[in-house]
Amino acid sequence: MNTKILAASAMLLFGSVVIAQENSYPKAKVSFNDFKNLVAEVETHREKRLIDLNTFLKMSKESGVIILDTRSTFRYERIHVKGAKHLSFTDFTQNNLAEVIPSFQTIILIYCNNNFDGDQTDFASKVALPITRSGSIITAQFNSQEKPLMMALNIPTYINLYGYGYHNVYELNELVNVNDPRINFEGSIVEQSEELIPRLIEKK
Repeated sequence: MNTKILAASAMLLFGSVVIAQENSYPKAKVSFNDFKNLVAEVETHREKRLIDLNTFLKMSKESGVIILDTRSTFRYERIHVKGAKHLSFTDFTQNNLAEVIPSFQTIILIYCNNNFDGDQTDFASKVALPITRSGSIITAQFNSQEKPLMMALNIPTYINLYGYGYHNVYELNELVNVNDPRINFEGSIVEQSEELIPRLIEKK
């Protein structure tokens, strides 16, 4: 009996300590409920704004339209879609977005690594592969209950742009090979390649 009483007392004491700890510090500026509500609102909006590469390129040539690259600064500087503006997703704030995007009515075209195939260095696919019980990654076959999770940057980018008030967003929905002649890139590695090709021709 004494053991049960002691155990119950310990549980009550532990619960009191947890409650006290929860009330002893200021909460972070985080709201999971806000995010859930935003995702629900964005879902149907985004469905109507998924476009193929030809549409993406055609829209990019229209006056006032911007292409926004939200990958890391390092990857952007190495290679990005020609003409794209840059703001790392981690730097999203109202002020930073306002410096890059002229107005809330601006048409914004977005893309991410998962839109491109053929370059796993600078456009590495964001995919979470299933994990076995032993902790190793499954790279061969997936069974029906073990599917990879697509962790593309496009989705959080779209959601956050919408949340900050930028609703005129269109997302590239096509998987494009980096050697596709329809699309042009620029950046440090592109410049290096362009410099190397003439030299190779001269040597021949």
